[in-house]
Amino acid sequence: MATTLDDLIAMSNEERHAIVARGSPLDLEALADTSYTGVDLSMPALFHRLLWRSFRKTFHRDRARGCLRGWNVKVEQTGWDAPPAPKRDGRGKPLTFGHYEVRSAAGQRFPRGWSGGHYLDYRVAGNRFLDFPARAGFCPLVSVNPGQSDLLLGWEVFRLGSLLVPLGDFWALTREGPLATEDVVPRPDHA
Repeated sequence: MATTLDDLIAMSNEERHAIVARGSPLDLEALADTSYTGVDLSMPALFHRLLWRSFRKTFHRDRARGCLRGWNVKVEQTGWDAPPAPKRDGRGKPLTFGHYEVRSAAGQRFPRGWSGGHYLDYRVAGNRFLDFPARAGFCPLVSVNPGQSDLLLGWEVFRLGSLLVPLGDFWALTREGPLATEDVVPRPDHA
């Protein structure tokens, strides 16, 4: 039986980590040029009330750079039953942050012996200095159900030099659909 978002929400962090540990590698072609609604699964309720619980993650096939990259989008906190509307700046542009590249985990060292297929590397995606937490992200990401790309599970890990800092923070991604060409955001160092 397939694991659902509701199942992930109800799980403990140890159960979520078990899914990350056994999760399937990503299908990079299925991810290319898509967007996902993200749901934080682990932060305290006060964090959710004061800041956010849902967000959007995108995946864009950047042919010029030869990579699959993406970014986070701040969204209206209306839940996750339907894709939430992006929050916008004064010019009407979606508020984005935390750019990353999807990379192979082969040969990389991760906490708790994780040795999955892919991770999000925020350190190489041109994030500006003030986007510090994102600049340290080194986050395993797996398909929850083998052979499917509609539900993904991520684990927040920071890499500070050679030090790996695993956080007790997990987030789920549910597929929204295609990423519109007009929604593609340049890397911050090329904006």
